[in-house]
Amino acid sequence: MALKSGESQAYKQLVTLNESLVYNTCLSIVQSEIEAEDITQEVFVKAFESIQSFKGDSKLSTWLYKITVTKSLDFLRSKKRKKRSGFLMSIFGDNNELIINPPDFHHPGVSAENKQQSAILFKAISQLPEQQKTAYILTRIENLGHKEVSEIMNTSVPAIESLLQRAKNNLKKLLENYYRQEKE
Repeated sequence: MALKSGESQAYKQLVTLNESLVYNTCLSIVQSEIEAEDITQEVFVKAFESIQSFKGDSKLSTWLYKITVTKSLDFLRSKKRKKRSGFLMSIFGDNNELIINPPDFHHPGVSAENKQQSAILFKAISQLPEQQKTAYILTRIENLGHKEVSEIMNTSVPAIESLLQRAKNNLKKLLENYYRQEKE
């Protein structure tokens, strides 16, 4: 493999072919374009530094997804630790009602007419527990199969299905008040 021998052209090709995949996954998890760009760079640096550990048991994209998810979640954990004592603004009020004007967040895969709804959905996704959020983003937003997601998350396919069911139930609860308000 040209990557393992350290060929710069192979590394450039790795970045070119996978930059969107990595960036979009980071963006879905951290919901900040600036942080997603920084994490994307970190992912490719990590991939370059640790290419020797890639055994080829899975697809290269699966290996990159693992690095991407790990780096993105590490960023969120670090951010949460830094803000633990501070006030974290939520899109949900004191009574768990959805605040109608969430901060703007736009994913590149979302059409213009769906931007407001997607911003609300992504904010709800950010409220999910880490494992549920990861499984949901990888399957529903990145459109990966359950088997590949189970490899990325180092768990079984039934565990992924369970995480998705719980994520779906939690999202339903989180968004219920918003949709109820929209009908009124």
